[in-house]
Amino acid sequence: MRFIALLFFILAPALVAQKAPYDVFPPAEPPYYRVRYEASTKPGELVYPVNYTIWVPQGLKTLRGVIVHQHGCGEGSCKSGLTGAYDLHWQALAKKHDCALLAPSYEQPDKAECQMWCDPRNGSDAAFQKCLVDLGGKCGHPELPKVPWALWGHSGGGHWAGGMTLLHPERVAAVWLRSGVPLLEANPDRATIKTHTIPEAALGVPMMCNPGTKEGVTVKDGRFAGVWPANEAFFTAVRAKGGLIGVAVDPLTAHECGNQRYLAIPWLDACLNARLPEQVEAPLRSISSDNVWLAPLLGKEATAAATFSGDKTKAIWLPNEAMAKAWMQYVKNSAVADSTPPPAPTNVEIKGTELAWEANADLESGIDRFIIMRDGQQIATLPEKPINPFGRPIFQGLQYSDTPTNPLVKMTFTDTKAESGKKHEYRVIAVNTVGLQSK
Repeated sequence: MRFIALLFFILAPALVAQKAPYDVFPPAEPPYYRVRYEASTKPGELVYPVNYTIWVPQGLKTLRGVIVHQHGCGEGSCKSGLTGAYDLHWQALAKKHDCALLAPSYEQPDKAECQMWCDPRNGSDAAFQKCLVDLGGKCGHPELPKVPWALWGHSGGGHWAGGMTLLHPERVAAVWLRSGVPLLEANPDRATIKTHTIPEAALGVPMMCNPGTKEGVTVKDGRFAGVWPANEAFFTAVRAKGGLIGVAVDPLTAHECGNQRYLAIPWLDACLNARLPEQVEAPLRSISSDNVWLAPLLGKEATAAATFSGDKTKAIWLPNEAMAKAWMQYVKNSAVADSTPPPAPTNVEIKGTELAWEANADLESGIDRFIIMRDGQQIATLPEKPINPFGRPIFQGLQYSDTPTNPLVKMTFTDTKAESGKKHEYRVIAVNTVGLQSK
């Protein structure tokens, strides 16, 4: 029954309808680049068309890696991947580490077989590696096909990201598996779902399993009840071999992504700090065991490995004290703390009555909204009331697979009450999702 449930969770996102306009492609003009491949009819190749959009930090001479944000299964989630590379929060992580941000968007028809792309061996591995070559040529970074990968995946995207880690462990700096993991044991009811094995090299790759508590932890029935048993089986198998794997149960959600990015992004930041080599084509660095913290599975308290009294081969692995403290906050109520203000907006311009600006997101907490000031007085916030049906309100909004809403929200404001002929002074203040304001 466990693997019947696993199959259902892999395919279930197809049942979550997303509303139009998800056929609207954001423009792919520098620093964004896009390639699209048609479906193939050749055995073993990808049976669905696919778009890959990449963002590259401007002025960067050499890439050190690529962060891949992989959506889940189903037509709505696939279409939501079109905006993944435009996410300001994920861009902040990429920029810090001289990485590109890549978001695939598979054109899987509604209720079609998700395994035909979320199992990398069905053609999506080859298509992904081809896109790195083609996008590297488009963006002027021929080193792109050779740099390490940091992988994030939701649902079937977690199945894909985990599968890519087991297939290419020497390329993966770290992997975050939101509600989806590779299958390690055969499923007699669905022979079409192929299993994976755990190579020795994968044990050195930091992994984090991130199911929602309503996916079989506290809620034992329903469409997503099989997620936790699948995560538990994957965690247990990898950890028993000494793998660097953790579990962070989202205390508030089912299959939606919730507030996971406020732990996922800092966790990937810590892993990239430890793993990325300085030189292209140099091997990934190993993570030191000196600062590791451990926690019991489904526990909420972590301790330094030296003082952990439980079975270390069954314990959640955390790379350092800072991440252990963030993990303890997350598994309690998902309210990961942040004491640093966001970066101040830049390039503020006024043309007529329209104000425009640029902004980088706060690495820890993203952007909630902007405050518009005229002549020292607050006149508006943008958006007026940030909303997010899946977690903390956020400036760009969030879709089910953790990507910005489409069409994208613009950093512009029209001052309809400005006095004609009078010179005004405008300022824009960024506010992160814990309420801290920029200068």
